[in-house]
Amino acid sequence: MNSLFYFVPAASLVALFFAWFFYHKMRQEDEGTPKMKEIAKYVREGAMAYLKQQYKVVTIVFVILAVFFAILAYVFHVQNPWVPFAFLTGGFFSGLAGFIGMKTATYASGRTANAARRSLNAGLKVAFRSGAVMGLTVVGLGLLDIALWWLILNAFVVDATESQKLVVITTTMLTFGMGASTQALFARVGGGIYTKAADVGADIVGKVETDLPEDDPRNPATIADNVGDNVGDVAGMGADLYESYCGSILSTMALGASAFYAAGPDMQIRAILAPMLIAAFGVVLSVVSVFTVRTREGAGMAQLLKSMSVGTNLAAVLSGIAAFVVLRLLGFSNWWQLSCSVVAGLLAGVIIGKATEYYTSHSYKPTQKLAEASETGPATVIINGVGLGMLSTAIPVIAIVCAIILAYLFAINFDIANMMTAENLSHGLYGVAIAAVGMLSTLGITLATDAYGPIADNAGGNAQMSELDPEVRERTDVLDALGNTTAATGKGFAIGSAALTALALLASYIEEIKIAIGRTAGALINGVDAASASILDVLSEFNVSLMNPAVLGGVFIGAMMAFLFCGLTMNAVGRAAGKMVEEVRRQFRTIKGILTGEGTPDYKRCVEISTKAAQHEMLLPALIAIITPVITGIVLGVAGVLGLLIGGLGAGFVLAVFMSNSGGAWDNAKKYVEEGHLGEGRGKGSECHHATVVGDTVGDPFKDTSGPSLNILIKLMSMVSIVMAGLTVACHIL
Repeated sequence: MNSLFYFVPAASLVALFFAWFFYHKMRQEDEGTPKMKEIAKYVREGAMAYLKQQYKVVTIVFVILAVFFAILAYVFHVQNPWVPFAFLTGGFFSGLAGFIGMKTATYASGRTANAARRSLNAGLKVAFRSGAVMGLTVVGLGLLDIALWWLILNAFVVDATESQKLVVITTTMLTFGMGASTQALFARVGGGIYTKAADVGADIVGKVETDLPEDDPRNPATIADNVGDNVGDVAGMGADLYESYCGSILSTMALGASAFYAAGPDMQIRAILAPMLIAAFGVVLSVVSVFTVRTREGAGMAQLLKSMSVGTNLAAVLSGIAAFVVLRLLGFSNWWQLSCSVVAGLLAGVIIGKATEYYTSHSYKPTQKLAEASETGPATVIINGVGLGMLSTAIPVIAIVCAIILAYLFAINFDIANMMTAENLSHGLYGVAIAAVGMLSTLGITLATDAYGPIADNAGGNAQMSELDPEVRERTDVLDALGNTTAATGKGFAIGSAALTALALLASYIEEIKIAIGRTAGALINGVDAASASILDVLSEFNVSLMNPAVLGGVFIGAMMAFLFCGLTMNAVGRAAGKMVEEVRRQFRTIKGILTGEGTPDYKRCVEISTKAAQHEMLLPALIAIITPVITGIVLGVAGVLGLLIGGLGAGFVLAVFMSNSGGAWDNAKKYVEEGHLGEGRGKGSECHHATVVGDTVGDPFKDTSGPSLNILIKLMSMVSIVMAGLTVACHIL
């Protein structure tokens, strides 16, 4: 085994060490007044109680699926025997990453509020470095899980040839990506329903009907809202990006083993190590970049965005340089061209981030104009927000298309005349896959900027409920507005990486089909031995063309899945929010003295409503996402599954960008009005403010439930298809 491999587990341990270091430093910060500690304790206990209940439900689902995989493997022999174990470890590490991030956030929010009493920069440092715990935990656990499985499978897997063994190992490792995706979907959907049910209920009754300030302690849904920020935007997001990160590395490893099959095991191992090493260098560089993020007192949104950009841009530039070093050390003959594929992915990520920032930050015209639309009421705010979101899809889509084409062409040395030969197709897709790794190589710091958002949001809630000086709330509002933009940027980044990763997973699915057919002695694909067959041979064998009705049917089902999934999750938030609204109104009617501050709201009841609603509502969307690829494979076969994945990718990517950016813009338009930028009499409590609150309320499930869940849906359907490839080959109808 190449000695460079050991840099991968070493980098993972570096990430985990600094995650512990930042967590330890955060815990040393003063949590503030007794009232601040009490509020933080309420939120922490509510978040942990929810997560405990969610993990119980998810554990049952995982056990059932693991047993199902075991039956396929050990009874019907259409599945790799390692699959049930890899599936469980993927889910475990994904859940662990989310748990650690959420635990950190619930301890950090009160300390951020207390630090903001000293200065804006102090609050920023506590919140951002606490967010870095999430980022570094995700990349650290992801690399550690990948490294461990690589060592285990190398030791135990035996195959006819070394080259075939490497293909089997890497495709088997994709299975724990399915475990991570399944856990992530439950975490994102459940957490998203929880947080938005509370948020919408708190806004409709608290802000619109009774003119209470945001996070006012008289609002019964306030604690549930703050709990929701942690379970949805931290635990859910951590699990989400863990599976994105692992999925990009694993799919590239699988493609590397296949693309360089003819070159022999030595070249295969280099192609397998490349994504792991690029990610490992990205981890170390992310740690360095975290220390560069700071700001000056009195900084506005533009200055704060610049402070964040310093860290993320530094990490991106250094990671691009590191890719050239890694691929040169591994001895690729086209090392600099392949490095340019990595850079293409990095640049696409930066462009998507900047485009998201432009469309969602109130430092720029689109969101400012959206806020100005509030002068004519909530209807125009909704219309303009939907239009803004639709327009915002253009730049990310063009960026991804350019990244795909450039990454492909660089990987085949711009041999355009022969770009679709079997060899060039495999090498080109490897270039696209490694571009996804490049985009996610800086996840350690990118995720820190994302996780920072809910911590800053909770800090503002703590400051309001603890009745701190108005100056403190002003500082936390500035940090929170920045958090809305960085969260939207992080979601755009995750969606973009999902598009590149899903394309690589399409190729990995074809490799798994080859292995499934190869389990039959003497099996041929398009007249060629299964182990030696190319991607083009598989496509020809199963008649994968646009004129095949199975492919067309799959495309329509995949596109429908994106909208069906969003409809289910949006309606789930609506039902749960309706219960929350009724409960808050009931408490205002029946508990004397709430609105005067003399009575104490029943916070616990609102937390229970959100918890029960989330547990109940998350099951149907998640199970449909898992079952649809299985049924499609059984009925429409390999061609139908490929159509399903392409349709889901195309529709899901664009829809996710639209929903994320619309929601982020509505949220920051409200902040723009609250800061008084529209002029006298049009700030907090005005009709303009009420109009933007309505927009923000509509945008909540857009940006925090349905939108970010779509990128998991895209990859989960791919992962399920890969894991169930053996069943698809064995019993498809068409």
